Amino acid sequence: MATASAPEQSWAVWARVSPVPGQVLDLLHARMVQPFAPHVHDGFSIGVCLEGLEMIRYRGRRHYAAPGSVVILPPGEAHTGGPSGGANFVYRVMYPSVELLADRAARPPRFPEPVVMDPALATELRRAHAALSRAARESGPWPAEPAGPGLMGTGPAGTGPAGAELAGAELAGAEPLETESRLCWLFGELVRRHAASAGPTHVLPGTGLVARQVMDRLADQLTGPPALADLAADAGLSRYQLLRSFRAEVGMPPYAWLAQHRVARARVLLEHGHRPAEAATLTGFADQAHLTRWFRRVVGVTPGAYRNGVQDSRRPDR
Repeated sequence: MATASAPEQSWAVWARVSPVPGQVLDLLHARMVQPFAPHVHDGFSIGVCLEGLEMIRYRGRRHYAAPGSVVILPPGEAHTGGPSGGANFVYRVMYPSVELLADRAARPPRFPEPVVMDPALATELRRAHAALSRAARESGPWPAEPAGPGLMGTGPAGTGPAGAELAGAELAGAEPLETESRLCWLFGELVRRHAASAGPTHVLPGTGLVARQVMDRLADQLTGPPALADLAADAGLSRYQLLRSFRAEVGMPPYAWLAQHRVARARVLLEHGHRPAEAATLTGFADQAHLTRWFRRVVGVTPGAYRNGVQDSRRPDR
């Protein structure tokens, strides 16, 4: 792996993360000057071009990927890629396994085109990749990624297909259930929007029952919530189906409901005199800062301010 400051030099940063229990996801962030030799991948290759123009040779044709496009290459398919017109290009690529992208479907999704223009989805894929890479650097001796215009992306969070709940930049530091949910929703949107075998988008039957089942289990396992895959298996659904079903009934994904339920439990503890740090531990938040972030989103004030306000309202002289 190498990092270079000169734009004409190539560099590549590779990382491996485990955002979904039992699954690994390889990540590549690179500037390419020379073309790849023909090769295949064991899993899917999902990439976005950040700068320049990539030319891909695939199934006897040339395909071009510019910023705003998404590259989708299936496993076992020979292809090559390189800069078009002599200029280099910068890109980010994820390599999800067939199992991760298929998500309990009988057959892996089939994508008719290897390159699709979808700026919103490309933005979310880029953000998710950057956040997962950042998390990998924070947890291990990964090399720092080179800085440069357009590498991390700009603009408000939540401009992609799933709104603010999908913003990939928020994957860094997220709990396992949240990371798994965001990533599975993102891959689910990729399949729904661009796979030939995309299924109907109507609300699944039994949605209310599924949502109640999920909420009950999350409430019972407040401090150690189950993986999204376990919740989906209990309901007999894929992870993406579970997310779509739950959101249709509740209006938010399971991890967001869990955070708000934890806040509600934390409020009770604070009202009974517990300190914010104690309330965070007892309700499953990673630490007091994690509780504070969600508490302000839901209640509008910090846990400390809420606790003080409740205690002040109970003074005999008030």
